[in-house]
Amino acid sequence: MGRWRRVWSVPLLVLSLCVAGCGITVPSDPQGTLDRVRGGELRAGASPSGGLVTIDGTGVGGSLAEIVDDFAASVDAEVTWTIGSEEDLVDGLETGDLDLAIGGMTDATPWSTRVAVTRSYDSIPGARGPVVLFAPLGENAWLAALEGYLDREVAR
Repeated sequence: MGRWRRVWSVPLLVLSLCVAGCGITVPSDPQGTLDRVRGGELRAGASPSGGLVTIDGTGVGGSLAEIVDDFAASVDAEVTWTIGSEEDLVDGLETGDLDLAIGGMTDATPWSTRVAVTRSYDSIPGARGPVVLFAPLGENAWLAALEGYLDREVAR
């Protein structure tokens, strides 16, 4: 067993030094979502869902919309809303036109192969069970920042 530990310890050390020396951070955002949104614009998609997401003309309200507005403020960003069906919002996340999407989505969503799905939160006002938010696939620093915020502010 000791021989195998020595065999793998050198490559792992080299890999660790390369990652640290190359400026690679984990988690990372290949498309740079978190860096782009900080101090800028958070492009959010909304699909109407009872009291969670309400649409009044072009205005978006409801408990999930308030959470997104507060999260945006925490990263010094302004929210620009796009209203659409869940499918339209998933398409927007895939094409890079949206940074996150909200609605009445749950952890049983059929979209989990096309978008990143946050952990489920059941303490959101108006939720009839666990609710999730959507983010672009692979934008792991962005997803970690979003979930960190939700864990601190929603999952009390």
